[in-house]
Amino acid sequence: MTIRFHRDDVKVKEKVPLYQGFLSVYRYSLQHRLFSGDWSPEIKRELMERGHAVVVIPYDPIRDELVVLEQFRVGALEDTNGPWLFEFVAGMFDADESSEEVATRELEEEAGLKAKRLIYATSYYSSPGGTDEKLTIYIAEVDSQAAASFGGLVEEDEDIRVHVLPRTEVISMLEREEINNAASVIGLQWLLLHRDKVFSDQEQN
Repeated sequence: MTIRFHRDDVKVKEKVPLYQGFLSVYRYSLQHRLFSGDWSPEIKRELMERGHAVVVIPYDPIRDELVVLEQFRVGALEDTNGPWLFEFVAGMFDADESSEEVATRELEEEAGLKAKRLIYATSYYSSPGGTDEKLTIYIAEVDSQAAASFGGLVEEDEDIRVHVLPRTEVISMLEREEINNAASVIGLQWLLLHRDKVFSDQEQN
């Protein structure tokens, strides 16, 4: 019988703050259960505590269009095409918000849209070897013609250009690696895999 480990199979000995700012970094000293049944020696790991986020893929099944955002990302400074990435609506949790509330708020703030329907797609850890961030992805059924031209909040230093594109063009962008961040790739691929089933009652090209 396969034994599944749980949270009780980890002993946190110490958690030391290394940096606290837009992102916070801690050093953990811990032990965890081994597959042999023994405990590991005490190990140290740095962890960036970023918090959790929601990603929304705005899709208009009537026009077969996607609403794609373009904005600056500091993590892509060394990208040969520059640090302005094509991606989808996304945002962090505030206080006690549900994931649906985050999706609704960010969809309006970043793209000027309201969802006719929110469809849960999937959740995943972005990079669990070094951060606790977990992302939840939704597909939002929208009227793409209602999208704003620009979005984002000045007080959050957001400067977003909004594009309304045919689904076929977005697929081509994915294939050309012009959409190259994990959340957008995973969300878009989920939509392409499940589109016919989820939107079977809609007119499509």
